[in-house]
Amino acid sequence: MCLAVPGKVLDIEERDGTRMATVDFGGVVKEVCLEYVPDLKVGEYAIVHVGFALQRLDEESARHTLALFEELGLLQEEFGDPWEAAAAPEGWDGAGGTPPAARNDGAREASR
Repeated sequence: MCLAVPGKVLDIEERDGTRMATVDFGGVVKEVCLEYVPDLKVGEYAIVHVGFALQRLDEESARHTLALFEELGLLQEEFGDPWEAAAAPEGWDGAGGTPPAARNDGAREASR
């Protein structure tokens, strides 16, 4: 699943003519393009989808949404741990549950 997630702008810089920001998503920090919201400032919140800030968001709404996402486990699902994902067995998305190789659901037996 791909979500639009609220994040707080920590700093802004221009890289190769593009406004970029470091954004905190409830403890996960990522680089985000600000070209769609060019007047966004440090300390403000924005809704971010696939690396692009799409619109400004007030702090109360951002904090509430982040708390709900965390409660539902959606932040882990969205951002996860890239090292964990890289080490996961093929076919496992790392979003929870048991890796396919460790399951005993009959799928491997049926394929024999």
